[in-house]
Amino acid sequence: MGKTIIEKIIGAHAGRDVAAGEIVWMGLDVRSARDFGGANVVKNFQREYPGQEVHDRGATFFTFDCNAPANTIPYANNQQVCRDFAAAQKVRVFDVDAGIGSHVLIEQGLCLPGGTVVGTDSHMNILGAVGAFGQGMGDQDIAYGFRWGRTWFEVPPTMKVRLVGRPGELASAKDLTLAVLRVLGSRGGLGRAIEFSGAAVDALDLAGRITLASMATEMGAIIGLIVPDERIEAYCRDRSGAKGGAMHHADADAAYVEDVEVDVEGLGPMTARPGSPADVVPVSEAAGRPVQSVFLGSCTNGRFEDFQAAAEVLRGRRIKEGVMMRLGPATREVYGSMLEAGLVEVFFKAGAVVSHQGCGGCASGQLGMTGRGEVQVSTSNRNFKGKQGDGDTYLASPATAAASAVAGCLTAAGDL
Repeated sequence: MGKTIIEKIIGAHAGRDVAAGEIVWMGLDVRSARDFGGANVVKNFQREYPGQEVHDRGATFFTFDCNAPANTIPYANNQQVCRDFAAAQKVRVFDVDAGIGSHVLIEQGLCLPGGTVVGTDSHMNILGAVGAFGQGMGDQDIAYGFRWGRTWFEVPPTMKVRLVGRPGELASAKDLTLAVLRVLGSRGGLGRAIEFSGAAVDALDLAGRITLASMATEMGAIIGLIVPDERIEAYCRDRSGAKGGAMHHADADAAYVEDVEVDVEGLGPMTARPGSPADVVPVSEAAGRPVQSVFLGSCTNGRFEDFQAAAEVLRGRRIKEGVMMRLGPATREVYGSMLEAGLVEVFFKAGAVVSHQGCGGCASGQLGMTGRGEVQVSTSNRNFKGKQGDGDTYLASPATAAASAVAGCLTAAGDL
């Protein structure tokens, strides 16, 4: 019987053939902890392995992105606990100026196709964008990974999700992702690895693949994998100085638990209505609802290409009075590219607030929260009540978010 991509990746790190349902010991190429949960990783490590060293200093990292710079005393204390431990262990900290950890790992060439990465981030599966296995785990599991460089894991079954058809010209990666969520719902991928394929997937650049892979979490999936093409392979090779990692493809006779087809023919701008990322409708069905705030950023839509799409909508326009638009680039590198391309000037002239790199409005109120009765359009991945405040949050693409800021109501860019 042939193997799926996840079976090949885990098998390569377990040193033997594996099959769905097996529990195996899996080697870890990278282990990380973010500021959320990082101090507990340190506490568990020091309690269980007093006086011992991490397994591999060059493969162990801290990333501060959830509350960076810290705006609460608990977060500030937790970050310093991690810094002190990192200094003692001689491991690297990507501090509050670096950006979102999963993105930094890709940019720094630390995560390669076919690799295995764990961290204290529920969206670590974003690394499926480069054909790697990324997984968020609890602080005790990460502490174990720090010490031994491996973890146990149950090999998940795999489902195929094939995007069929040619999307409309205004459809972005976020719209494709929301279209998949409309079909799968929040439990359609529960406990499974998803292999995304189809011409619309193949056409996605790295930023678009990051968007699609990041929301595997909202589909209930363990990981959403996209086979790297020559562009992604070259990017990883250039960033790492290595050959680009192991490129895994599923075998023709691999076993899948389900094969789902998502029709994206003529797809236009989509939105997820407040309360659930899976309550997806065309923007046209929800258009006109007054909007008071807009957030553009997060691990799902915080790349340069996302801001570029929004800037094209905002160039020469002003955000409507009474609407507050906030932007948070994913990483320092993204912010630098925005400066070089003149995008920050476009956003400033339009009336937006451009903040520092990190999770931004998606975490801990770093860029403000919505108040009761306030309506927000956000490019993030979650819109559960309370996640970004007491208001109502619609999820949408960067272009839709920018258009809504200009119109003052939920609007697709093509309708301005």
